[in-house]
Amino acid sequence: MLKTETPSTQHTQLDLYPVEDLVGALIDDQAQALRAVQVASGSISAAVSAMAPRIAAGGRLIYVGAGTSGRLGILDSVELYPTFSWPHERAIALLAGGLGAMFEAVEGAEDDRNKGASDLRLLYPTYNDVILLIAASGTTPYVLGAMQAARMVGSLTVGIANNAGTPLLSGSDIGICVDTGPEVISGSTRLKAGTAQKIVLNTLSSALMVRLHKVYGNLMVDLHATNAKLKERAVRLTMHATGADTNAALGVLEQCQYQVKVAIVMLLKKQTAAEAQAQLDLHTGNIRSALK
Repeated sequence: MLKTETPSTQHTQLDLYPVEDLVGALIDDQAQALRAVQVASGSISAAVSAMAPRIAAGGRLIYVGAGTSGRLGILDSVELYPTFSWPHERAIALLAGGLGAMFEAVEGAEDDRNKGASDLRLLYPTYNDVILLIAASGTTPYVLGAMQAARMVGSLTVGIANNAGTPLLSGSDIGICVDTGPEVISGSTRLKAGTAQKIVLNTLSSALMVRLHKVYGNLMVDLHATNAKLKERAVRLTMHATGADTNAALGVLEQCQYQVKVAIVMLLKKQTAAEAQAQLDLHTGNIRSALK
């Protein structure tokens, strides 16, 4: 039996706990998710190193999963645009059962291996694409079908699972095992298994964006300022990076459509928006290189 499906030997009388003890048991069990991810840091680092050159060469991030795992993939994909101005068409998520399964379970969809393969083939994957395959069990047929289709065209496959020695981990180019063990509510992988997957996805995509020069120091300088809150954040980031006051930061941001990277170069090199953008283009968006 898979570890994630094995009944836990802890808290076997969970339904009898006072509410304070119940909440404490659930929180304590979640803490194991972080420990499992820390153990997997080596394979996560290997994945980032392999992903970066392919994505830099024009590849896409394609997330594949079913149930909770698939929904977590969608969440990571949609947040890359507002956070890093990452194009929607280069962060795509496939969910067994279609997008409707985001809100209502589609029974049996995850068991269709051929559908996983055909859904991926419809995206016409290429060598530079990175396929992030997420399945707590490591055995989900829909995800394994997508993995097989991706391997046939040479895309980079990164498998994320919560059970060691499973087909997803052994069949992917890079396997990331986050061994969270039995769930405190037996079999409910939306708990610490899902938490561990979310941490891994956050880490993979964030580290990748740092490598792609979407971060300056530890500042999120390539955000897409689509509302008042994000415009205020753009002003604060520009001020922090340059030492400029509010009026100066706001002035250059208004000239460059609130592109923080451009505003930073404008202020520190005393350039126009067009000149600053040209410098960034010349250095593939690397602020440090543009400033030199």
